[in-house]
Amino acid sequence: MLLVADIIFYEYIPSYHCKYLYEFGENICKQLALELTTLEDRNNPLLNRREVRAIMRNAAGSLTRIDAAQQIAEKLNVDKNKVIAISMTGQRGTMDLQSTFYIYNNEDDMKKQLPRYRMLRGISKADRKKLLDEEKAEKLKAKQAAAASKSGPGRRR
Repeated sequence: MLLVADIIFYEYIPSYHCKYLYEFGENICKQLALELTTLEDRNNPLLNRREVRAIMRNAAGSLTRIDAAQQIAEKLNVDKNKVIAISMTGQRGTMDLQSTFYIYNNEDDMKKQLPRYRMLRGISKADRKKLLDEEKAEKLKAKQAAAASKSGPGRRR
């Protein structure tokens, strides 16, 4: 039940108390820090990878795929380049994410098995843009070289 006295109290908070409110908010955020719980860790020898299912508590909306893969890599002591986030799904009413990760033994198997967009998701946006621009430049040079060789010395009639 909200009383008139409560409304007046909140309206007239002196400015020197804001410091304490900030510290209170900071302490609450530390309590809501990310917690990683591994549900399942299976080794798949047929595909040469580990399949890890985990719950990330208090992470919905604040954690990217790259950060999640990095935290899994730190927890399991593996190279972060070999960890791919497959799915990260949240549920209504909670801040938890149920996640699935694949940890490959080597990058060649990863390139053979996964579509290209899955690997590009694991790269930061700046690096992804640089990589795509380089590939476009190579493709353009190859196209220009093919056009130059095709239109070289032509036949005369």
